[in-house]
Amino acid sequence: MTSTLAPARPAPAAPAARPSSDAEITVTSARKVFGSGDKAVVALEDVTATIPAGQFVCLLGPSGCGKSTLLNAIAGFSPLSEGQIRIGTRPVTEPGPDRGMVFQEYALFPWMTVEQNIRFGLDIKGVRRAEAEATVARIAATLGLSDFRARFPKDLSGGMRQRVAIARILALDPPVMLMDEPFGALDALTRRTLQDELLRIWAEYRKTIVFVTHSIEEAIYLADRILVMTYRPGRLKRDITVSLPRPRDSASAEFNALKRELGGLVMEEQQRYTKAEMSGTAVD
Repeated sequence: MTSTLAPARPAPAAPAARPSSDAEITVTSARKVFGSGDKAVVALEDVTATIPAGQFVCLLGPSGCGKSTLLNAIAGFSPLSEGQIRIGTRPVTEPGPDRGMVFQEYALFPWMTVEQNIRFGLDIKGVRRAEAEATVARIAATLGLSDFRARFPKDLSGGMRQRVAIARILALDPPVMLMDEPFGALDALTRRTLQDELLRIWAEYRKTIVFVTHSIEEAIYLADRILVMTYRPGRLKRDITVSLPRPRDSASAEFNALKRELGGLVMEEQQRYTKAEMSGTAVD
């Protein structure tokens, strides 16, 4: 059985909640090299950026520009070769409970129900059963999952599975959410519905969000800031503040002017990637 997504709700005009003071991300002179010697690949080079607590930032660029590499370094999955990343005042040396990761693949446990998947991290932390169940009920209601708590992932659509993945992170309440193309595999209607859901959740919980995407329109629709990255080695090409009011109209002149500007920046790097691919040196 496949579930039906609820109609999209407009994203709020402005976030009302207060962000955690420990959720600022500072990246300083980040460099990441894979391999060594003649086979060394420089994925990131001299990346420096500060993401204030509560800000929604998109990393944008073509394949091979280091977006996911930078996200994995912030998550603590892949340590930098040089430089430093801090969450608040704490250096990132490994994964931690202050960061939650949402992947493009849903990464749900197929033998667990929706409720059990959402509660999994709380159970691992040893949260009391009554408290965990109350948290699951609240998060499930926030994401429109209340009627699906007894279902298994196989019974859900792709959009609903991604809601469960997001709910599992929200249940742990990390101040930072890291999202690696979480809506990339979804159809356009479901994608827009979940974009609006994510903006609503961001406004309510006021997380710091770093969101990787290939989609220029998605980046403009979601982000406070867009960090455009160069093709390998990944550097920051442009840091663009998106000042358009929310909810954003993708048909507006302002939206499309920014879309054209970003399209030109990304196309330059895409052409570099294409040339590298034709010469056999491209690396995703």
